[in-house]
Formats: sequence, structure tokens, C-alpha cells
Amino acid sequence: MAAGALIKEEETSKVKITGKTHVKPGNIIGRKECQLVTFDLPYLAFYYNQKLLFYKCEGFEEKVEKLKDGMRVVLEEFYQLAGKLGKDEEGVFRADYDDDMDGVEVLEAVAEEIAVDELAADEGTSSLKDLIPYNGVLNLEGLHRPLLSVQLTKLKDGVAMGCAFNHAVLDGTSTWHFMSSWAQICSGSTNSVAVPPFLERTKARNTRVKLDLSLPPNPIAASNGGAHQLREKLFRFPEAAIDKIKSNVNSNPPTPGSKPFSTFQSLAVHIWQHVSKARNLKPEDYTVFTVFADCRKRVDPPMPESYFGNLIQAIFTVTAAGLLLANQLDFGASVIQKAIEAHDAKAIEERNKEWEAAPKIFEFKDAGVNCVAVGSSPRFKVYDVDFGWGEPEGVRSGSNNRFDGMVYLYQGKSGGRSIDVEITLEAGAMEQLEKDEGFLMEV
Repeated sequence: MAAGALIKEEETSKVKITGKTHVKPGNIIGRKECQLVTFDLPYLAFYYNQKLLFYKCEGFEEKVEKLKDGMRVVLEEFYQLAGKLGKDEEGVFRADYDDDMDGVEVLEAVAEEIAVDELAADEGTSSLKDLIPYNGVLNLEGLHRPLLSVQLTKLKDGVAMGCAFNHAVLDGTSTWHFMSSWAQICSGSTNSVAVPPFLERTKARNTRVKLDLSLPPNPIAASNGGAHQLREKLFRFPEAAIDKIKSNVNSNPPTPGSKPFSTFQSLAVHIWQHVSKARNLKPEDYTVFTVFADCRKRVDPPMPESYFGNLIQAIFTVTAAGLLLANQLDFGASVIQKAIEAHDAKAIEERNKEWEAAPKIFEFKDAGVNCVAVGSSPRFKVYDVDFGWGEPEGVRSGSNNRFDGMVYLYQGKSGGRSIDVEITLEAGAMEQLEKDEGFLMEV
């Protein structure tokens, strides 16, 4: 135990925080209050959503100033991120902004022993954790913390940008809308936000839900842990592997009235089946597949892609491990496809009413037994986030909101239809998955 603590202390010392400032919108906005809605509230007990982008470049100080200047402009539209959580007199949560608030927290740091290629390695390292702020910080703490914190770290040969977004205020679609808008302004491709965020989240749901929540005594102690040691790793599936997986899943002709399986459904069942195999589940063990699905086009009336907030819901489906592993891939793909297609406007409405009648605040690990839970999406154009010094060398998730079976999907660095799959598993299962040639799909 002592040796591990010494190693951790030595690794942590590679990253030194050198300064902290705050950035506010460049213009006067005044007082703005925006009620959080049923799609937002379940995530108050999740942790801040962390993303890390790293770039090869020189001129750190100059780039920091350019990033701050661009942020002042982008916050004129995305001003909610410069605010804090609040509550009205009835106990209904809001996102509040006022010109006298601090704004977005910007940390500057130095880690000149760490090279960009080291961060791009497939295996997660403790260095990744130290490059992103707000480890173990619950979204509920946004009552007194900034809703966005950004850490800019000078590396041996580049810069790391670690972002912590309050997940009670926005989902992945809104996160990458903000990031791409910020990058476009910094790169000079536009002087203002090309597609302003749609800030009227009560258009999607307007039920006022009173919540009486308080922080646990020690939220950091409860974060991202458990009895088992977890490992996280990035598996890169090139375009040829993705095409092969999709072809394998669709090898049997669709039955009457059914559709071919999508790329997502094909990759999802591929991961679900091979992770279940790596866990050595008994045939009678249940296994849950969960996907956090974008509902912008599913709700009635549909919301624009630029809707700013959370407009996602978790879709759950379950089967016995024996059925999943004994059958061909199209069995599991069909289970996933049916669950996703059934989640229409009526199902979303029923879920919302059920939650409003008896609010349940999710914990980050409430995805189900023996689960595979998929977040993020390869549709997000993460490698288009170019601030004027090239596309990122890599994009990773932070250590928050990780548990056994959590999967993040990203656009592949190699381009085309490639997909990068970031998986967190119990160490023994990860070792089995790494040896599984059928999972890796060498092509």
C-alpha cells in the first residue's frame, strides 16, 4: 500500500498547476435563469463529465491567450456554462447566470516530462487523470462551483486541454456543439457562433420537479471505485474491421418486417457479446445492455440539434448470458434494435411521467447487473475541434463516471468509418478481452 502511494505521488507530481483565472462572456448579459427539466435532473448525482484533447504544437502561452479570447466570444451565446446551479423558492433546480459570477474556471499547468504520444497510448494512465480538473466532483456541487472548468497543460511537445462539464446542464451533443463553436472562433473561421445554442429547454419538458438533495459526506471517497480493480483501455477499430463486424451481424437476411442492423447496433452487440465472454458469466446470469440515446428527434415535437441541455434517456435491455453467447450475433443485435426502436415519443413521455411521480437520482453506476453501458457517439466530430493548430492527436474520457462495463465510442482517429472504443472493465475481464482475437477483429 505504501509503495503504491509513493508511485501515485511521484506520478501526480508530473503535472503542476501554475495558475487559475476565470473567463466570462465578452458582453453584458444580465441576469438569466433557466429551469432544469426532467431530462437534466437525474444526472445531479453523476460526476462532472470529463474530456481530454491533446495537440502537438508550440507556443503555449500564446495559445492560452487565444483560447481565453475565443472563450469570451463563445460564452456570449453559451453563457449558461459561465454560471452556476441555483434553486428557486420552491426547490426547483436552475442554471443561473449573472454578470457578477466568476465565469468559467481556467487552470494553467505544466507537465513537460509528458509527451503527446504517451497520452495517445491505448492504455489509460494516471497522467491522464491529472490533466483534467474536477476528479470525483459531483454535478450537484455546481451550486457553488463553475459549471465548466478547463485545464490547459503545457506538455513536452504540445498542449493538453482537459475539460470538466457539469452533466446536469448538458449532454454530449451540447458538449461538442460548444467545443466546435469555440474552436471555429479561435481558428478564425468565424467571428461569432455559427449555430447558436437553442436555450429554451422547457420547450422539451416543462414539468416543475422539486428535489431535496444534499451532498454525501465525502463524495470523492465514493467516486469511481468498488471492490474490484478497474482498467480502462482504448481499442481502435479501423474502417475495415467495422465493415466486417457489420457484415457478420447482417449475414442472415432480415426477417419480414425487420430492418438491417445499423453500424451502432452491430458494434454494440459485438462488444456486449465479447465482454460477457471475457467476464466468464454463467449461462443463467443476466446481462444488461444500456445506451444513453439522443432524444432530440424522438420527442414530440422534435427539438433542434442545437438544443442546449440534456435530451438523452437511458435505454435498457436484458437477456441471459447463455442466450447471448450461444446464439449468433443477430440475436443480441435484434434485442438491442427492438429496445432502441421502441423508445419513441410515447415511451419517452411515459418515462418522464414515471420519473416525475417518483424522482430517482441516478448514481453513475446504476446501469444494471453485468452491464455494458454505452455513452458518447462516433457521430460527434471530435477530430474537427481544431483551434488553429491542427486536429487533436487524441480524445479521451476522464476518470469520472467510470464503472465496470462503461464504454465510450469516439470517431476513429484513422478517419472514415473507423471507431475508437474506450472500455472500462474489471482487470481480470480486461485481460481476457485483450486476448480475444475475435473481439479485436484483426483485418
